[in-house]
Amino acid sequence: MDHALMVEEVWGDDLWRLTTVRVGELAGYSYLSPRRHIPYLTDLDGDEAATLGGVMAMASNAIRDETGAELVYAYVFGGGVDHFHVHLAPHREPGSPLIDDPIKGAKHMTRLPSGEEVWSSDRYPLQPQGIMSAAIEGIRARLSGSEPEGGEDLA
Repeated sequence: MDHALMVEEVWGDDLWRLTTVRVGELAGYSYLSPRRHIPYLTDLDGDEAATLGGVMAMASNAIRDETGAELVYAYVFGGGVDHFHVHLAPHREPGSPLIDDPIKGAKHMTRLPSGEEVWSSDRYPLQPQGIMSAAIEGIRARLSGSEPEGGEDLA
């Protein structure tokens, strides 16, 4: 058991380890982390990158089944900690101590010209369509192996 973090390793292999909290608001709250020290998700490579999905699914299923959770949320936060890890958090019902709504602040609905409804936050307004389209096309181009054609600065 890691006394400083109040977690105990419950599973591991050559690449990954799963630790579960011993003290907290939620039984089964766990951390999946690579054995190799890397700071960010973008630093995963090789076998770590190839196995992450399968290991997350295996760990999430075990957490769900053992805790009786409806589902298991996966959170990855940046900053504050210099070691990449995925928080795996069982969610049982509304009112859980977890954040289950990605919209922060007061929500409001916008009706698009197509008639579809989009919910967003007063604190974080919808981005202009040009910026959203540029991100879609740029990501698509990078994943297909071609270079993006340029466009609006997304930063």
